[in-house]
Amino acid sequence: MQVSNHIPVLLHPMLMALSPSAGRVYLDGTFGGGGYTRAILETSSCIVHALDRDPDAEIRSHALKAKFPDRFFFHKGTFSDIPTLFSDIMFDGIVFDFGVSSYQFDTPERGFSFRFDGPLDMRMTPSMPLNAADVVNTYSEEDLAAIFYTYGDEPKSRHIARAIVDTRKNNPFTRTLQLADCIRKIVYRKDGIDPATRAFQGLRIFVNNELIEIDQAFRASVRALKNQGKLITVSFHSLEDRLCKQFLKNENPWLDTCDASFELLTRKPVAPSVDEIAANPRSRSAKLRAATLHKRGGSC
Repeated sequence: MQVSNHIPVLLHPMLMALSPSAGRVYLDGTFGGGGYTRAILETSSCIVHALDRDPDAEIRSHALKAKFPDRFFFHKGTFSDIPTLFSDIMFDGIVFDFGVSSYQFDTPERGFSFRFDGPLDMRMTPSMPLNAADVVNTYSEEDLAAIFYTYGDEPKSRHIARAIVDTRKNNPFTRTLQLADCIRKIVYRKDGIDPATRAFQGLRIFVNNELIEIDQAFRASVRALKNQGKLITVSFHSLEDRLCKQFLKNENPWLDTCDASFELLTRKPVAPSVDEIAANPRSRSAKLRAATLHKRGGSC
């Protein structure tokens, strides 16, 4: 397993919003490298449950379990598993960092990054039946264009899809750099951003059902949080942040059926400082939102 320089994004603002205190119970819904979980545990003598669907994250959790055997508990699963995994637990606060883990990006064998040559995979859960190569090699030109445009906001989605379909007739895509090179012939570098960025994002989101899972995360949080419990989200692109904004600003109609609402703790999303971006360029697009949940007796 590749060793990555994991740096938790917006760590101090997250702790300020969550304000962990002794005896309280919290959920880190995206364990990743464990940076948030460790900080919460070290801030107060609270209990933290952590969730992640990546089996490598479970391996990384062992060190924290050894250090905090009675206050830290790791659970393998997705956001949609929260109601089942924690049916007997109500949380004082839940934190979601919706970005891809640095470990996933920095491990070529996982196939998330166009910076390395690796298998065209992108599955956060390796046992999932559909990987990125399956999509690229079997989906129609129209469906590929829709994926790149809808989930990657790629303006040249149709051109990329056409090039992929033409190329795969004789050379099926199996490697990340093979796909990246194909995209780079269509899209030109702009503002220092690699031309493959948007298409890779769209493909990754589609393969992992990320937006559906985020919606499930919010619905599960409303059920799993105590009244006046806190919800903190960190998003990394506009699609994620739009979902966060809609829920925390009570713009999702589903909330009405629960007779619940959020009270914003952050009037505007918190962005990383200039110093943080300099130290960790991956944080540049991060946005943190926080809110308190108010329940009025409805059932979800």
